[in-house]
Amino acid sequence: MRTIRWILPLALLAASLGTAVAKPVTYVCDPAHTHPSFSTDHMGGLSVWRGVFTQTSCTIVLDREAHTGTVHVTVDTASDDFGQAQLDKDARGAQLLDVAQYPTATYVGRLADFQHGSPTRVLGKFTLHGVTRPLTLIIRHFECKEVAMMHQYRCGADAFAEFNRADYGISFGRAMGFQMWVRLHIQVEAVRQG
Repeated sequence: MRTIRWILPLALLAASLGTAVAKPVTYVCDPAHTHPSFSTDHMGGLSVWRGVFTQTSCTIVLDREAHTGTVHVTVDTASDDFGQAQLDKDARGAQLLDVAQYPTATYVGRLADFQHGSPTRVLGKFTLHGVTRPLTLIIRHFECKEVAMMHQYRCGADAFAEFNRADYGISFGRAMGFQMWVRLHIQVEAVRQG
């Protein structure tokens, strides 16, 4: 009888500890350390143009114990920066990003394929130019740690994806031999909330 009296309290304690360990944690991206960059063909293989979006917001919810999580990213498409003012302006026009009609691009997905407590992919949907399609991000590096100089706990990642811009209704230049591929390289740092 004495043993039975201890079993129930211990079981309840174990259950409560298990719930506490597996609690999802929310992280908000630091815009000063989060930059989706991109590269794309110019003139049918003549060169590769590279740029970055300078205005991005995102929220990540991560449960490392349960191997689950979600990602929600919003990019201000008018914040494109090729390092050349005229090209930036042209890219914002109706033939390419058309920022007047589509001021944001979004990505919503779930963290997947965890290894050693860290995700290696994001399975999601990318919305660009008013078109939403499946897009998988490959996470090349992922780490969470206390950053003493900032007095914050942060997660950081380096992710990669490739897509065909014509699939999103942006086919300008194809008749002139431009290739339609776009490669995304995303560096992100997010700060734990609470």
